[in-house]
Amino acid sequence: MNLNFYEKNKVGVLEIQGRMDAYNAPDLKSKFEQIISKTPYFIFDMGGCEFIDSTGLGMIVACLKSASQAGGDIRLVKLQEKPKMVFDITRAYKIFQFFDTVDAALDSYSLEMG
Repeated sequence: MNLNFYEKNKVGVLEIQGRMDAYNAPDLKSKFEQIISKTPYFIFDMGGCEFIDSTGLGMIVACLKSASQAGGDIRLVKLQEKPKMVFDITRAYKIFQFFDTVDAALDSYSLEMG
């Protein structure tokens, strides 16, 4: 799994590429702990993530909890078919907002952030 972070309009964008499974999901947590101090608002760009298992999903939920506690949120973009099934089966889709593009997710934050 590759993780690439950048900021855009005071929102952190984390590009997640590859497989997010029990083996490498802890990498997401350690990366998120490094960048949560920069902003509580995040977009996880899942366009390059072709697989998520329950551990990976749990790690995304843990990141959401940290962002929420800091007064922020996480929006997900470009969710592929297989990872989307995990969100559907577990009903985790109820706790996230999904967008087709990073710009659409950024626009949703601009309404919230003023």
